[in-house]
Amino acid sequence: MKPTSFFGTLLLLTLFCSGALQAQDRQLTFEDIMRWEDLSGEVISGNGQWLAYEVWPDRGDGEVRVRSVEGDTGYTLELGEDPAITPDGQWVGAYREVPFGAEGDDAPVQGMFLLNTGSGDVQEIDSVSSFQFSEDGRWLAIRRMLADSVSEAYDDNGHLGAPLRLMNLQSGANEELSFVSDMAFDSTSTWLSYSVVDTSGSGNGLYLRELSGGGATHTAAAMEDALFDNLAWDHDTGRLAFTSAPLDSTYFSGTADLQLWSSDGMQTRTLVAGSEVPEQWWLRSDNDLEWTRDNNRLFFGVQNRELMEADLPGSGDSGEEDEGEADPYDMQEILDEKSVDVWHWDDPLIKTHERETWNQRKGQLYRAVYHLDTDEYVQLATEEVPDVEANHDPEVTLASSSMPYRKQMTWDGFYSDYYIMDLRTGEKTLITERLDGGVELSPGGNYALYFRDKDWHLYDVGEESTQNLTDGMEVPFWDEDHDYPSPTPGYGVAGWIEGEEQVLVYDKYDIWSFDTESGEAANLTRDGRQRHLTYRIERLDYDRDYFAPDERLLLEAFYDREKYEGLFSMRLDRRGTTELLGEPLNYEVGQQADDADRILFTKESYDLYPNIWVSEGMDFSETRQLTDLHDNLHADYNWGRAEIIQWTDVKGDTVRGAVIKPDDYDPDQRYPVMTYFYRFFSQRAYEFNNITNDDRPVLPQYVSDGYVVFLPDVHFTVGFPGPSSVKSLVPGILKLIDMGIAHPDKLGLHGHSWSGYQTAHIITETDIFDAAIAGAPVSNMTSAYSGIRWGSGLARQFQYEQTQSRIGGSLWEYPERYIENSPVFFADRIETPLMLMFGDEDTAVPWYQGIELYLAMRRLGKDAVFLQYHNEPHHLQRYGNRLDYAVKMKEYFDHYLRGMPAPDWIEEGVPYRGGN
Repeated sequence: MKPTSFFGTLLLLTLFCSGALQAQDRQLTFEDIMRWEDLSGEVISGNGQWLAYEVWPDRGDGEVRVRSVEGDTGYTLELGEDPAITPDGQWVGAYREVPFGAEGDDAPVQGMFLLNTGSGDVQEIDSVSSFQFSEDGRWLAIRRMLADSVSEAYDDNGHLGAPLRLMNLQSGANEELSFVSDMAFDSTSTWLSYSVVDTSGSGNGLYLRELSGGGATHTAAAMEDALFDNLAWDHDTGRLAFTSAPLDSTYFSGTADLQLWSSDGMQTRTLVAGSEVPEQWWLRSDNDLEWTRDNNRLFFGVQNRELMEADLPGSGDSGEEDEGEADPYDMQEILDEKSVDVWHWDDPLIKTHERETWNQRKGQLYRAVYHLDTDEYVQLATEEVPDVEANHDPEVTLASSSMPYRKQMTWDGFYSDYYIMDLRTGEKTLITERLDGGVELSPGGNYALYFRDKDWHLYDVGEESTQNLTDGMEVPFWDEDHDYPSPTPGYGVAGWIEGEEQVLVYDKYDIWSFDTESGEAANLTRDGRQRHLTYRIERLDYDRDYFAPDERLLLEAFYDREKYEGLFSMRLDRRGTTELLGEPLNYEVGQQADDADRILFTKESYDLYPNIWVSEGMDFSETRQLTDLHDNLHADYNWGRAEIIQWTDVKGDTVRGAVIKPDDYDPDQRYPVMTYFYRFFSQRAYEFNNITNDDRPVLPQYVSDGYVVFLPDVHFTVGFPGPSSVKSLVPGILKLIDMGIAHPDKLGLHGHSWSGYQTAHIITETDIFDAAIAGAPVSNMTSAYSGIRWGSGLARQFQYEQTQSRIGGSLWEYPERYIENSPVFFADRIETPLMLMFGDEDTAVPWYQGIELYLAMRRLGKDAVFLQYHNEPHHLQRYGNRLDYAVKMKEYFDHYLRGMPAPDWIEEGVPYRGGN
């Protein structure tokens, strides 16, 4: 600790008395953060007349707010969450959450609100598990919760139905349906389908309720002790696909049938009987049914029978008890109690990965298709090629397999072979092998586009030929900022033009059109590269397959050097763009009203909260602000303002970063600086900071308390991630000192996870920082390399050889790199006080990495504190722990950078006294 001098103390007192520290009265406190309200979940009615959104604090109770888009009418639903609006805007539904802190048997359960926007009347309905409006907004179906007594009495049957209330929103009439296990409105709002599973099993069936006329109910299928599930209406012809299967207490033994009910004739027929499926497959109710848009094909799935049967209850136990005396020397009986995994060198997956993916692999659906025009079932996916897309094209689809590369994913990343698959026969044609990215199949099935070896390749399905679209072009289409050892990716496919004569592709800045026949390229946006302006299409309707040849598109654009955004438009039949909104901010385009020319959007910056705005049309010439949350940040707090600076790193390259200064910044003073970073953070000058108490510092809190916050970019060189961090970041710190902003003896560094590692490494190479905080850092790459990412079960080797850790090879190829980039080997050089933090159930970075560095510094007599949070993952979850760490972060920097008295946990530690 650097003591404050007598004159320094006197100066502080003088400043305080003179009011110069008035900004302290506007400090963002931990309590302010707990009370901080955020806006989310916004939806607009189909007619564009009503807006609903949530406002919830970091801790405590929130609400749903509803307001008219054109007028001033507004309503508040306290405890409301997840709102939905009918297309005409007349009705708003929202869940009613349980009040904060409500516990015990008498605590309320989740309910719902139903608001009539015309009258303002609100109905409250108790015990609601889910609700859904019909497509036309005339009906509301409300799934109720089962009473505890019923649930406990029948807890063997997880599919026991619950009460369902069907409300006619026009007449106000209600109908109660019992024991409903699943329900679905059709898209034309003509029918409600619902399945019943009752306590006795005698009433189990699938029923169709007419939503017009006399409201008659029809039985589609009924069978005692059966489950009718996966209710899937086609798009507009009144046909309902579903599965039916025997239901017993385990729900495992039943084989399902795929069935179809049609409103034309009110008939049900079996499309695929479970007994017809080949022996290695199992058609079950655990399924996913998907119609093509032309309603001519129905996709479903089968499962691997061997894997499913291996996991049946009792499959490893005869269930017979051995009568008589136990033989203490019976080897088989003793061995029956063994619990062992055998790790073989040639296993496709390592055992931890096998274990973590067991449920996913066991339950994987191998896609099949039923052709309604020919009444044929075709099995598409196989164990060798398990992944098949549900494509809307009538002839072909895309299939892929990573099976040949499962072993390699341990150290080399993720690869797949890709195929074109015939939907009629299941036959497949190889497109490309061992691809580390994806393949984009055109909606009409004529072409497949993929990126390999820094070029875009277009495969012609009919010709079975491939052309390189970008070979020899002067403009690079690969990621120009890619600083990983893995293969360089492209920037993505923007979409297809109607007729599939053109496909749109991104480079770093511009949008290009490629002729699918000739391969001829055209730069549609023209000036992105010259202006360092990155154009990207903002899709407003993801259900559309194509862009029209003359369509006008909305674009988000990012100024790569200045770090802010703009909104633009372009016509596909012309070259160039038109600026719509150019104020230096960050823009996010949200929902467009289905039946009105209104678009929701937000604009934000470090000191501008992202409130909701609406545009009257796509030209954004007429916009209005609809919400006003946190509109007075600078009046309420010493929030600060952000700016972009740049400097030159040790290689001579330009690096940028954001600097956030307090509102009352004095250019004649030098400030303590808290540096927070990861990879590219400079753009956060135009992003609103997330205000929540957790393991990330709340930037305005530090700014409001007299800090300057620095958010630098970091550029990496493969093989040298640690030194790269130093070479990018430290010159930025020196730039702040040269500019007269930073106090050279009050410099703090903070990082978590990947930047936690960087923080730990940086302080082994420089003592420029006066305090550092590293959350969940890797400290020893030699031991971490062959560790496990427990969340996925994957080995960590691929991360070092190919991805984020950027070593570029194995431990045996580059042992010196693993050592040179490991902070623990250079802990003796650390002169900076360091606080480490880990959750001891971290599934991303093994928490023993923190122990290694802590023990090294302890052995060397270095100033280190290690915070171990019990039963916590990579990012802290329990609010008490999140708040504790946030407080300790602030206390740590306040002590070392501002000379505040050290709390006991820094000065003396905290002795163990039992408990956790």
